[in-house]
Amino acid sequence: MVAVMMPVFIIMLAFAIDAGYLLRERANLQRTADAAALAAVRDLVPDSYGNQDLDAVRARVREYVAANLTDGDGFTVLGSDIEIGRYDPDAIYTEVILLDDGILDTVRVTLRRDSAANGPVSLFFTGIFGISNSEVRATATAVLQKARYLQAGVGVLPFSIPSERWGPAEQGEKWSIYGDGRVLDGNGNQLPGNWGTLNLGPSSNSTETINDQVLNGLNASHLDALYDGGRIPQNTYIDSQVPFDANGDPGLSGGMKQSMEQIIGETRMIPIYESVTNQGATLEFRVVGWAAAKVLDVKFHGTTNTYVQIEKSYTYDGYLRPESDLSVTEGVIEGAFTFPTLVD
Repeated sequence: MVAVMMPVFIIMLAFAIDAGYLLRERANLQRTADAAALAAVRDLVPDSYGNQDLDAVRARVREYVAANLTDGDGFTVLGSDIEIGRYDPDAIYTEVILLDDGILDTVRVTLRRDSAANGPVSLFFTGIFGISNSEVRATATAVLQKARYLQAGVGVLPFSIPSERWGPAEQGEKWSIYGDGRVLDGNGNQLPGNWGTLNLGPSSNSTETINDQVLNGLNASHLDALYDGGRIPQNTYIDSQVPFDANGDPGLSGGMKQSMEQIIGETRMIPIYESVTNQGATLEFRVVGWAAAKVLDVKFHGTTNTYVQIEKSYTYDGYLRPESDLSVTEGVIEGAFTFPTLVD
């Protein structure tokens, strides 16, 4: 009885030990694939003109593999195992399909130890039974989430931009907004309509508050003030899909010079308005959305020569909260992405 049971026990033990080893190897590959995909997909955020550096994405994957695998320096990631595309929102919850048009927002990474790369995993004990190795693979797919909610910490430009002009504008188009209320396009043509410095906080649109928002973004007191004033329905975030009214002052205050000069080259969320009423010293803007704008240049010299030049752009902001439904593409903040998520 004992002579019969011992070989069975030894076989079961050998397979159990090697199975555990394979599970650990696969888990290690999976953790690394997850980390690489999440890191690399952030490199897909386009520049102001919509250009994307796919080589940088591939390099980031390999950087993370080298940093997270103990033998990373000698680990091969096949070019075909770094897939980059745009996820199909119509199929995202049934199958992650990668499309090759539009703004790419998805990275799929496959790490393998098999006959194609890195060699199968060698086994210790089952070799005596003729099983000397096993293939192991792990795949991770990460997408850049589209932003919808502005919460405390989000950088803003408290300027009002007309939706009917901003919407058709191409990415990378430049606008100059002047201290006397004029708005000029990239060709120097004056755009019709009004614009102003918006009150996105306390009832008094003080220079101190504006400068604080420009440098440090929205904070809890700004959101509280908008909520207490009946402007937004909750005090923890601004929902970009819910229009609200904000009053504002015509033109651009010279008191913003110091803060605006500090953010040249940076990107902020800018409110988009649909209509303006109460013409005069105080304007009331109907804010219907938000977009990403990069500050290109700033000049403060008298009323007519004071301006801020902005560019319609793209950005990544970890303080933004995403649209929770990945299939929704309308009503999100134009040009803005926030933290990535794994989808399979």
